Amino acid sequence: MKYPIGIQSFDRIIEDGYVYVDKTDMIYSLTHEGSIYFLSRPRRFGKSLLVSTLENYFLGRRELFRGLAIEPLETEWAVYPVFHVDFNSTNYTNPGELEKKINFHVSEWEKRYGLPCRENELGTGDRFVEVLRAAHEQTGRRAVVLIDEYDKPILDVLDVDSTLEDRHRNVLKGFYSVFKAADRHLQFVLLTG
Repeated sequence: MKYPIGIQSFDRIIEDGYVYVDKTDMIYSLTHEGSIYFLSRPRRFGKSLLVSTLENYFLGRRELFRGLAIEPLETEWAVYPVFHVDFNSTNYTNPGELEKKINFHVSEWEKRYGLPCRENELGTGDRFVEVLRAAHEQTGRRAVVLIDEYDKPILDVLDVDSTLEDRHRNVLKGFYSVFKAADRHLQFVLLTG
């Protein structure tokens, strides 16, 4: 038996034949009984694996779920526009890193949906709302937003740099407030940290 120690990628676990404890029936319930979730758990509790599983599910990758509990439950296997941000991969002790990371993602999404980059006209949150609207209109499906380690930009500077901590808190507040403004364009939102 191969154990997926340190592996957080659902598709890698399935494709490479690692042991997988099947809780996909809970994924089905989670995705059909609510739309916005916040999950806070300590490190090594499977949050990133959950995000990866949800991403593959919403991308309609049915082949990865063959033989799992969700397979007979899901009849549609629709493909949704998925927006995944993992805040874990950056060191946020450098001023401006958070803004660069968010701007990079939003710029890439603007390109994907054929939107002009309006960095000099709109704030990042408003640009993200426009991306979500465009994704909904172009695909006919509401968007899925998956954010892993939502709080890392604050934790990196907590009790180290109060000015940067406040700055990150305000940037994230502006970014996360998008979910209220874009509600009609959202199918599912999960923030973990």
